[in-house]
Amino acid sequence: MPIIHDLIADQFGSHVGKYSERLKITKQKEVLAQAPLLHLESVTISSSGVSISAEAIRACVEHGIPIHFLSGSGTPYAGLYSAGLAATVLTRRAQLEAFRDGRGVQLALAFVGGKIENQSRLVKYAAKYRKETDAALHQELRWLAGEIIDHMEEVCAVDFVALREHYAVDDVRGSLLSIEGRAAQKYWRAIKALLPEALGWPGREGRGARDPFNSALNYGYGVLYSQVERALVLAGLDPYAGFIHTDRPGKPSLVYDLIEEFRAPVVDRTILGLVNKGVALGQDERGYLDEATRRLLAERVLERLETSERYEQKRHPLRSIIQMQARHIATFVRGERERYDPFLAAW
Repeated sequence: MPIIHDLIADQFGSHVGKYSERLKITKQKEVLAQAPLLHLESVTISSSGVSISAEAIRACVEHGIPIHFLSGSGTPYAGLYSAGLAATVLTRRAQLEAFRDGRGVQLALAFVGGKIENQSRLVKYAAKYRKETDAALHQELRWLAGEIIDHMEEVCAVDFVALREHYAVDDVRGSLLSIEGRAAQKYWRAIKALLPEALGWPGREGRGARDPFNSALNYGYGVLYSQVERALVLAGLDPYAGFIHTDRPGKPSLVYDLIEEFRAPVVDRTILGLVNKGVALGQDERGYLDEATRRLLAERVLERLETSERYEQKRHPLRSIIQMQARHIATFVRGERERYDPFLAAW
């Protein structure tokens, strides 16, 4: 039996309970899934019709296993952690202080730069496989990848001015978001060129999208979001105190910051691959992804997180890389690390 790190409860009418030293998902008398607490790293509940016992919640808390709650569209709306995980006061104080000095600027630059570079790398990766089959598309993708990475010159210009003028995050946020947005326009243009025309993709839409590809991206980001939030909490950071994303009650800004480095290599690559292999993205009568598609997407994104990437002269699973990046943020704001570098996927 394979080791299960992430237990997903997504069937209406199912129940998550504790039996001996394992969690089980049951529906009536049928066991849908089960996992020993020893290996479990997260529990995700992604249906409004799922119940969970108090004993299961207590077991998760005692073992440091977070419980994430997602809506049917993949929007995270709650997370349950052990109170002890949030007790790292020194790291959180340093994180808040970093917002007002150059450390916050350097983090913001890294998050935006990492997103842009990984978007360009994914487009180059996709272009490589079109060289023999579609020369025109290959050339267009190579051109767009270059256009995307050209925006890094603007990021470097902001870095130069910020260092000289002793800027804080509020002084550079507008410029960085503008750069990020213009790079993203070219990126999504490249993604559109890679999709089957029959899909009729209207372009990138966020929350509330009803077309299957955008819905799949949004759901995949929701699954990734839970992993990033867990990594930040385990690193002792406050997921609601970000740098490039603005503060707002209930908005986990630091999660949105760190996730930027991983959207393209984890979610975009996975879902683009599924669609181009002819995998259908099923929807219900309301235009939401159906249960089978949500489960498939969650499984594939979590599988992608188990694949290894080159990182700091070694190969590590992407899940571990996310955790190490979160710890690097913590050591950087505490002054134990000279700089924070974004994760760059090797295509």
